[in-house]
Amino acid sequence: MRRSRLLAVPVAALLVLGVAPALAGCSFQTVVKNVTGGNVDIGGNKVPADFPSSVPLFSGAVVFGASVGSGHGKVWNVTVKVPDAKAYADIQKQLTDAGFSGQFGAQGPDGGGTGTFANDQYGVLVVVTDAGSNGWVANYSVSRAAVDSPTPTPTP
Repeated sequence: MRRSRLLAVPVAALLVLGVAPALAGCSFQTVVKNVTGGNVDIGGNKVPADFPSSVPLFSGAVVFGASVGSGHGKVWNVTVKVPDAKAYADIQKQLTDAGFSGQFGAQGPDGGGTGTFANDQYGVLVVVTDAGSNGWVANYSVSRAAVDSPTPTPTP
């Protein structure tokens, strides 16, 4: 149950932020700022300044970086270029070496794949895919770990 809560926000952010490069930057950013109350940073081709340093990123050119929300509701999305479909193996090693548990599960027919990882602080969804003329990319969607709600006590 906890893992599904960890991944719900990154998946939603991936869907919202993943289309940002295809849309007109100014109008999209204005819409997102209006919806989020201003808690958004569509940084373009750089990693957001407050991206968690404990989450390792593949060393490649940043294609897209953004963050939305604040506090425990903050989500970061970063897309970096990778050499090929097999980059997921290096990414998995980086994350597990940094103390994250998880793995890549689904690999696509042309390679690449989707992986979910978590530690006590963050949930990370990574998708390695062929981006056509942009080559292979790894998209990281990172959210803070869910805070477990206290169990309600029954009333007599």
